[in-house]
Amino acid sequence: MEQYELAVLYHPDLEIDLEKATAKVEKQISASEGKIVKVDNWGNRKMAYKIAKQEHAVYVIYTLELPTSGVKKLNDSLNITDEVIRFLITRPDLKKIEKAETLRVEKAAKQAARGEHANDDDEKTDEDEDERPRRRSNRDDK
Repeated sequence: MEQYELAVLYHPDLEIDLEKATAKVEKQISASEGKIVKVDNWGNRKMAYKIAKQEHAVYVIYTLELPTSGVKKLNDSLNITDEVIRFLITRPDLKKIEKAETLRVEKAAKQAARGEHANDDDEKTDEDEDERPRRRSNRDDK
């Protein structure tokens, strides 16, 4: 079983009753011997260009575990589904995702370390600011 991402653009009129359309797509995924790992609903968004005379679509991203033989079967079944305006099946680069996650964790740790030092600087009072010499500007000379 390989991991895939499926991005589905649903017709914008289905935003109110999206459960039936998603159930239909999920049924097609399971018929293709796939398993849904994660579902991410982005909601109604404006598309870059009109598709089927529509400017908006409901974006739903599925993370799937699917055998390679099931990809063609899923592709063929989504092509004839009326509720789906567009879809895209991709294989994510798991190494890049893992590397990005470790970088994000390291960055958060560095920010937390800086945050502790930044609190020491915040303890300065207004009196300390008054003691610093002021810069002279050209306006002061006139």
